Amino acid sequence: MGVISLVGALTLLLDETTQRRLVRPLVAFAAGSLLGGAIVHMIPEAIAQGGGMTPYVSVLAGFALFLAIEQFLHWHHCHRETADCRPPLGYLILAGDGLHNLLGGLAVGAAFVADVRVGLTIWLAAAAHEVPQELGDFGVLIHGGWSRARALAFNLLSSATFLLGGVVAWAVSARLDTSWLLGFAAGNFLYIGASDLVPEVNRHRDPRTSALHFVAFTAGAGLLVALKAILGG
Repeated sequence: MGVISLVGALTLLLDETTQRRLVRPLVAFAAGSLLGGAIVHMIPEAIAQGGGMTPYVSVLAGFALFLAIEQFLHWHHCHRETADCRPPLGYLILAGDGLHNLLGGLAVGAAFVADVRVGLTIWLAAAAHEVPQELGDFGVLIHGGWSRARALAFNLLSSATFLLGGVVAWAVSARLDTSWLLGFAAGNFLYIGASDLVPEVNRHRDPRTSALHFVAFTAGAGLLVALKAILGG
């Protein structure tokens, strides 16, 4: 995941039009993979690992936490900075990305503890989401006046929290039940895919562009369904 954070440097090789054409289909693919990972892999595994209402409550808790984080960032954006609502956007992006990666690392770590095959699949879905996100984040930092070296270094630093989350999940798994993290992570994936990524894809009204985005979305979801069939269970 740390290496994937460096993919943003590709924006330096692309003009703005090409970058925009490339990122949106990748966002659609990421949306499909996140939703497919949550619905096809993570939620069934969470139900198998935990009984009663725990898996369902953890899904709702994961969804609600990301809603709260996004609301806080919006509030910080407009009320804790300048009167014209122009915060240091680069730092907000990096802070949000670092927290997101920490929670993602916890989720993927818990998935590996439960089943290596599930862990690999969930990592793949998370990685698919990271590529368009890092392309966009790096472009924003450069546009905001950051040097290339500084933008790459801080992106790499924020991605390191993914490793921290994974190590923490593995370390506590011997003493604590981490199965609830699967449902929690599924809620995160559902929120990011349905609330953040799908609306971004739906901004275009051109039929051909919309069709391309739909194909990319179904490809992302279809890949996770195919992996379920290949891996079994």
